[in-house]
Amino acid sequence: MSELQAVRTAAAPRRRDPAGWALGQLREPYLQLLASQVLTGGVALAANILMVRALSPSGRGQVALMLQVVYLTTQMLLLGTERSFVASYHDTAPAVAVRAYGRLLLVPCVLGVAAAIVYTSVAPARLNPGPAVVALLAAYGLVETAILATRAVAIAAGRMAEFLYARVFESLLLLALLVTLFVADVSHPTVWILAYLFAGAVPTVAFLAIWLRQPAGAATAVPPRQNRLVRQEGLALFPAALSNMAMLRADRLALPALASTSALGLYASVATMTELLAWPLRAYADSRLGKWRATHRGGGLNTRPIVVTAAVYCLIVTPLVAGGLYLLIVPIFGHQYAPAKVVVLPLVAAAGLYAVSRISLGLLIAKGHSALVSAAEITGFAVSFTAYLLLIPRYGILGAAYGSLLGYGACLAFALVTSRVVRDRTTAP
Repeated sequence: MSELQAVRTAAAPRRRDPAGWALGQLREPYLQLLASQVLTGGVALAANILMVRALSPSGRGQVALMLQVVYLTTQMLLLGTERSFVASYHDTAPAVAVRAYGRLLLVPCVLGVAAAIVYTSVAPARLNPGPAVVALLAAYGLVETAILATRAVAIAAGRMAEFLYARVFESLLLLALLVTLFVADVSHPTVWILAYLFAGAVPTVAFLAIWLRQPAGAATAVPPRQNRLVRQEGLALFPAALSNMAMLRADRLALPALASTSALGLYASVATMTELLAWPLRAYADSRLGKWRATHRGGGLNTRPIVVTAAVYCLIVTPLVAGGLYLLIVPIFGHQYAPAKVVVLPLVAAAGLYAVSRISLGLLIAKGHSALVSAAEITGFAVSFTAYLLLIPRYGILGAAYGSLLGYGACLAFALVTSRVVRDRTTAP
């Protein structure tokens, strides 16, 4: 009888543990990456409110300009290596990955510092903010470069949880510093930039030191010439990084020039919200890039189900986002923002196309077609910018929305078509 009970117990299916399943999902790298992006977005929103209340419009504009300079500097120092590094260093030990990326960044960072020194010496007075400000921007650019490098290292080494901890600490420290500046009524823009610099540097340096102290392991040694191939693929992706930044920001620059600043305010109130729709798929593509590359090497990467799943996600989510935004614009932003309702539908559709394009371009990188990724991003930027010039003067914010829709659609179409007609290859050794 006891034996029969033992057999029944062994044969009985295990009960699912909902709590264990939920914890397992929270450990998924793409969810941790998405959480870090959402956290960054929330802190940016809070920081914007504090700066608007503490700084004059001119001071807030100076902070925004300095941040844009830092973001552009970061892209120049990385030279497109973020995604190529993730694809090539999949499942590498953290210490090995940190040293490898450090070698990749050494020459660009030295040249960047030298360029900053030369700029302070030769730039005309009206364009030269002074050695102190240039040094601050250069230092912050190096810190932002290190943050994005640790992001790539965390994805490649499977340490996204630790990267998320670093970003949580950075966010709490930044909020504490910004609230302190707000309470102290500090109105100098460079002091606010210094808070960003300090909050980003402390956790990043700490986690880099922790990772470097961990054992490398002989099984994770880097093959010869690996960094050279990562650099080559990164240079092929560099135009894509710049074009993607331009494609996402050109509408904000074109609207005040071709329409008005009030039009930009209406447009940005909706565009800032619709951009969130693409974050989950972008995080998923970044977190799976190394795995897709490894699967492709083995000949088992089937791209169609991945793209179809992404498209289904957008078809389900975009109507919900569009309806919610349309109904909540006036209650949240006020009646003066009611004209922004006209751009909800095209901007949500554009965000859906952009989200699917992140998946398609990630698959192209996994297959070794980095040059085609740059071509797709350049195509999207060219189409969107041309549409802005033609449509904004006549249709205002609606012209900008349809320009984004056309540009993101062109980028996605280019990626889908080329992925079907070109041969697969892998740039990794």
